[in-house]
Amino acid sequence: MCKYRFITKNRVGKWYPTLEEAQAQANAIGAGFYDQYSGRFTPYRGTLLEFGEGGSRLQDWR
Repeated sequence: MCKYRFITKNRVGKWYPTLEEAQAQANAIGAGFYDQYSGRFTPYRGTLLEFGEGGSRLQDWR
């Protein structure tokens, strides 16, 4: 099962089971803006998405 989280220079988000849930929660750590009406996510400059399968070493997407 793949998990997702967003990382900023100063904060690290929690792991979420879906990309949509991770995007919706990214605003709480200042990783981006999630528009709940359109469902669009806009990451802020310098935001990283980290993802990977559970039980394995997770990959860093830059």
